[in-house]
Amino acid sequence: MSFAISRRWYISIVHFSVRNLMNTITMNNLVSTEPSAIRAWAEGRTIFLELTDGRIFGFPADRFRILKRATDEQLNEVTLRLDGFALRWESLDEDITVPGVVAGNFQLPLDAD
Repeated sequence: MSFAISRRWYISIVHFSVRNLMNTITMNNLVSTEPSAIRAWAEGRTIFLELTDGRIFGFPADRFRILKRATDEQLNEVTLRLDGFALRWESLDEDITVPGVVAGNFQLPLDAD
């Protein structure tokens, strides 16, 4: 009888370990698939990104303090850095991460216009 109880515990521990290993593998895949961009441009006060998976993503420049004060010409100077994981405005000395904006992490609330 004690062998059967020990065997059940062993099977439960092995099952638990395999399940956690699978969760870890799944989480590692999610981390490695953060969005990155292959192109960035501005149209008026909106910044657009073409992501590596084909999606086009846009966000209002006014959701960031420095970009809100920038002219349209300055917004047009956007470039990609860090293999498409960051946006850079050299003249404004501003950097914004692509995964951050795609996740909706903005500095300022949306204006109720």
